[in-house]
Amino acid sequence: MTEDYPRTLLELEQRFSDEADCRAYLFTLRWPQGFVCPICSASGLAIRRDLWRCVQCGRETSVLAGTIFQDSKLPLAVWFRAMWQVAAQKNGVSALGLQRVLGLGNYRTAWSLLHKLRRAMIRPGRDRLSGVVEVDEAYWGAEESGVRGRQAVKKALIIVAAQADGKGIGRIRLRHIPDADRITLHGFIAQAIEPGSTVVTDGLQAYRELEGYVHDRQIQKHQPADAEHLLPRVHRVISLFKRWLLGTHQGAIAHEYLQDYLDEFTFRFNRRKSASPGKLFYRLAQQSVQVSPAPYDSLSHH
Repeated sequence: MTEDYPRTLLELEQRFSDEADCRAYLFTLRWPQGFVCPICSASGLAIRRDLWRCVQCGRETSVLAGTIFQDSKLPLAVWFRAMWQVAAQKNGVSALGLQRVLGLGNYRTAWSLLHKLRRAMIRPGRDRLSGVVEVDEAYWGAEESGVRGRQAVKKALIIVAAQADGKGIGRIRLRHIPDADRITLHGFIAQAIEPGSTVVTDGLQAYRELEGYVHDRQIQKHQPADAEHLLPRVHRVISLFKRWLLGTHQGAIAHEYLQDYLDEFTFRFNRRKSASPGKLFYRLAQQSVQVSPAPYDSLSHH
C-alpha cells in the first residue's frame, strides 16, 4: 500500500476539512483491501453512509467502531488536527498547549484526547528488539529516605531496553514496573526482546538464570578503572526521557499515567530519524484504527 499523507499543515487543513473526507481516509487505513468484518473476516456491503454489513454473519460495522475514535463527540477534523500537532512538535505537546491550539472548551477534553492518542502509539503485534540489547532499571520521582536497594515507595520504577545499532542506539522499549523481582524483569525481557538475542545487564541477581538468551552480565567491580560507563545506551535513553518529561510536561506526571508517557517517548524515539511530520501523522492515524477504544474512565483509572 502506498503511504498517503499530507505534507504540510495547510495540506491537512484543505484535505480534511469535513467529516466525510476524514472517514474515507480512516477507512483506507483500516481496510486497505476493502471492508473486512472484525468478527468473521468476511467481506461486506455498504448499507448506508459509513456503515457496512458483513455478507456472512450480518454484523454491521462503522469505520470508527472498535477504534480510539469510537463514541467520541469531537469532530474527526479536530482529531486530525490534534494528531498533526502531536506529530509536528519535536517534543510533543502538553494537554494545556493542545487545548489552546485547538480552541477546546476545557482541559479535560484535551487531556483525554492526548491520552487516547498515546494508547495508539503502541502498534499491536510490533516486532521485538533483537541483536545486542542493553537492559536496566531507573527511577522517576524525588529522592526517598529510608528506602534500601532497588525499592521505591514514592518513586516509580522503570525498566528500559535499548537495542545496539553500531555504537549508537536503535529501537527502544520502556515499561513502568512494580518491582525489580526476577519474574518481573524476565517477563519484560521475554515480551520486549527476541529469543536468541544478546541481553546485556548489570550484575543484579534478579537477572540471573535468564533462559533463551545470551546473557552478558556487566559487573562493575570486574571492569577496569578506565572502562566505559556500563550500559551507555540505556542510560542515554533514561537521561533523554527525564529531560523530555521535565521540558514538555514540567515533570508533573502521576505514576498511574506514567506508562502512557513512556509509550509516547518510545513512539517518538523510534521514529526520530523521520524528517516528515506527515509521515508521523500517517503512522499515528494508521495505528489509531488498529487499537481498541479507550473510554475516559479507563484513562482516569489506568
